[in-house]
Amino acid sequence: MAHAIRFHETGGPEVLRWEEVTVGDPGPDEVRIRHVAVGLNFADTYFRTGLYPAPLPAGLGVEASGVIEAVGQDVTHVAEGDRVTYTGSPLGAYSTERVMPADSLIKLPEEISCETAAAMTMRGLTSAYLLRRIHPLRAGDTVLLHAAAGGVGLIFSQWAKLLGITVIGTVSSEEKAEIARAHGCDHIIYYRRENVAERVRELTGGQGVPVVFDSIGKDTVAGSMAALRRRGLLVCFGTASGVPPLDAMQLAVHGSLFVTRPALADYIAEPAERAALADELFGHVASGRITIEINQRYALQDAVRAHREMETGRTTGSSVFVL
Repeated sequence: MAHAIRFHETGGPEVLRWEEVTVGDPGPDEVRIRHVAVGLNFADTYFRTGLYPAPLPAGLGVEASGVIEAVGQDVTHVAEGDRVTYTGSPLGAYSTERVMPADSLIKLPEEISCETAAAMTMRGLTSAYLLRRIHPLRAGDTVLLHAAAGGVGLIFSQWAKLLGITVIGTVSSEEKAEIARAHGCDHIIYYRRENVAERVRELTGGQGVPVVFDSIGKDTVAGSMAALRRRGLLVCFGTASGVPPLDAMQLAVHGSLFVTRPALADYIAEPAERAALADELFGHVASGRITIEINQRYALQDAVRAHREMETGRTTGSSVFVL
């Protein structure tokens, strides 16, 4: 019998339940996939708490990797036995197996394991679009990255180094600072005891940075805007501390700033663009130019504990459920 983590009401980690589920045969344009590893992402908590609404009861999770066990009619780009990874809707990745649409699946190169894929598909593709699609960054540019020791942060900093981009990263502790530096972060700011904007100005000769990548949200948005140079871009790609209140007048006050709240789904919706970003990501990882750190592994039954540790900041790098 297949199993899945589901929730029947929104709330804290305690609403997550380990349940038996029935998985049928795939229909047209669908596959049945047996999961080998499942990604644990902070965005999962947005669905669990109701910040991102979902019809209840619901499954959870949008990222996993595994082996295709059956394909439905009209599926041509993957076949039974293929190892694949995916990120994106519909919810339900927290499961031992599932039937799902085939169009979002990405075939895995031989050099990349299912665990590595589950740890990096969402974070890696997020880093890809942040660095390659959001702003025309050039070698020699300096950017500010919040949560530099997180899953996205570690991939982003390594990739930025390959592109010749200097990263100023914020962290909460010496331990996380060491991890961030080891993955290419050039300068560290301890956001709990330092003024982020003032330190950025010191490090950039008073100019500020052209782009701030902010996944924290409400607690950091004011400092992020103050760290930008004139006509800089604030990229709010996450809301770990809540949705930031944005006053349009403050964008003018801080130097005619721009702001965007991007979502990965809009940067991988087109198959050709998804393939281009995935190929670049997989190429860096397969060659060893970017390493993927899996610092936490959990059993899927331990989803409650995993969510508690993630939300209290006790995790670094990537986390996965191993089946």
